[in-house]
Amino acid sequence: MRRQRRWFRWLLAVAGAVVLALAGIWWWSMPSAGDPFYTAPTPLPPAAGTLLRSEPYTHDIPSGARAWRILYTTRDAHGASALASALVVAPAAGQAPYPVVAWTHGTTGAVPGCGPLPLGLPFANVPAFPQAIQAGWAFVATDYAGMAAPGVAPYLVGLGEARSTLDALRAARQVRGLALADATVVWGHSQGGHAALWTGVEWPRHAPELRLLGIAAAAPATDLPVLLSRIADEPVGRIMGAFVLRAYADTYDDVDFAAETHAASRWLARDMSARCLAGKQALVSVGEAMLAGGSIFAGAPADGAFGARLRENIPPPLTDLPAWIAQGDRDTLVLPDVQRGYVQRACAAGATLEYREYPGEDHLSLVKADGAYARDLLAWTQARFAGAPARGCR
Repeated sequence: MRRQRRWFRWLLAVAGAVVLALAGIWWWSMPSAGDPFYTAPTPLPPAAGTLLRSEPYTHDIPSGARAWRILYTTRDAHGASALASALVVAPAAGQAPYPVVAWTHGTTGAVPGCGPLPLGLPFANVPAFPQAIQAGWAFVATDYAGMAAPGVAPYLVGLGEARSTLDALRAARQVRGLALADATVVWGHSQGGHAALWTGVEWPRHAPELRLLGIAAAAPATDLPVLLSRIADEPVGRIMGAFVLRAYADTYDDVDFAAETHAASRWLARDMSARCLAGKQALVSVGEAMLAGGSIFAGAPADGAFGARLRENIPPPLTDLPAWIAQGDRDTLVLPDVQRGYVQRACAAGATLEYREYPGEDHLSLVKADGAYARDLLAWTQARFAGAPARGCR
């Protein structure tokens, strides 16, 4: 009996240690506390694109460049005032004013603290960044609203992403000691490809004074209901689904997070949605996605109010602005056949759109720094700045 009691106490001690360790990992991997830089006086200035604060930025900035992080006003999907941040990089020398590349980043999360700037990853998956600076171009990269500054993140919410991007371009032109040209090309990848296409759509309405010359979208999330349905049973699809549900429930009154999720995986989905897709946080989210088993959705993602909102956020075809969609044929996240279907419909609707697939490339290898896409992107962007005619659908 005494031996049994000792054995039972040992089991309790081990179980307690495991629980404490797991709780410690869970807490350790939460997004970091807010940075005072991203706070702003209230009420916010009424004009979207107002520069509120700027300061020099040096982390990972290459030699021959200078940079600032900025805080600025923008608008959310409903037109309400919001707060966003961005990184602005320009050549340290060269001929000013500098043509501008606006960068819209891929998935890093859907809550404050998950933007590339607060994560310390401002150039993750950016193709050809050093080459762009060497070419004499400036670089303006939004975090999107609610990704560094407090607020609601517009994850795959087209109007919110686009307005964050356009207002970053406005605010960057107010940085003291920096001269930017009117000519601007937008680059984006994954979620950022979705944001880039929507930036072209929203530009004439929201910021017609800007001069956009083209949109380059690498593996953009386009046909959202189909894409989300096709990857819902995969671990990465559970994480992406949690991000989209959080953003849509926070943005649209008719989308309910609890109603859209299985009771068995609801807590895991909520926790995944509150973590960044980087470093230690991503490791915990992957573990939670594995525990969730199948899809986190209670029904088909394309059904009901949530499905209607996904369809609402499919990028409309760009008919008055050159666009280029690049896609890896080995991509298992943004699926090539889904992308081809979107491109065919956009072309039929009159889009000025070039589509190119890259053999052997997956979702991330497509945008590697020394890849074929990076080289082609530089040439395509230079052609836009030079005023060369763009290829249409083919």
